[in-house]
Amino acid sequence: MTQPAPLFDSARIGRYRARAHQRLGDHSFLSERAWEDVLNRLDSVTRTFETGVLVNPYAPDIAGLPAFIEEKKEMPAMAPQSQDLVISLLHLHLENNLPGALRAILQSLRPDGLFLGALFGERTLHELRAALLQAESECCGGAQARIIPFAEIKALGGLMQSAGFALPVVDVDRVMVRYGSVLDLMHDLRGMGQSNPLAGPVRPLRRDVLGRTEEIYRERFGTKDGRLAASFEIVHVCGWAPHESQQQPLKPGSAQISLHEVFGQPAKDKSR
Repeated sequence: MTQPAPLFDSARIGRYRARAHQRLGDHSFLSERAWEDVLNRLDSVTRTFETGVLVNPYAPDIAGLPAFIEEKKEMPAMAPQSQDLVISLLHLHLENNLPGALRAILQSLRPDGLFLGALFGERTLHELRAALLQAESECCGGAQARIIPFAEIKALGGLMQSAGFALPVVDVDRVMVRYGSVLDLMHDLRGMGQSNPLAGPVRPLRRDVLGRTEEIYRERFGTKDGRLAASFEIVHVCGWAPHESQQQPLKPGSAQISLHEVFGQPAKDKSR
């Protein structure tokens, strides 16, 4: 069976990450925000962990990381049932095979092990996507994809279930950032290591396209103070490796009381 062509260029992603690490501290506010939210979620867990992995390709080295957590820049190859905890920080949206990556994470967890992930969601950079698409279409008679397709929130919930995670939870942190210009936004994305990683040749952006992008962006997404609004969605996913101690859903038909009794309504006669 022929494998589909990869959506992302892994070598390009590696170059962007290496370049970003030179000045990451100036552009790491989203990574730091995502990490703070992950820590808040971890603080609410009463389970004790002995082994763990943090995949953290963009944020600066984290001080005070618990000794049992091993920090990696890339997702490592992990032996089956070798980890109590796996944390992924802003890298899964660049996986060519996201369902496969989730399955691999689950397989690496011991029973009742925990996975916490943060990745960019579907509304991230929707303003820049729309402005670039319109500007390049007008100026060049056609447009190239320059913003990656981010996963939909509902789809992520389904992927967690399909991978086999127990008690999956998906929620989103919406962040609005304001920039002075489109070039300022692109400079920030470059500093984050989030430049266009799509596979295939990439045409340089012409000056007239950039100028028209700025005009469209200001017309459609400009703020009252003359700045440009840029949306980011940080989607947090959480799931457990199945274990017999976890809460299990009741089987259909096993309820001991009728909903009509709960709400004080008489049961309808279903006889014909």
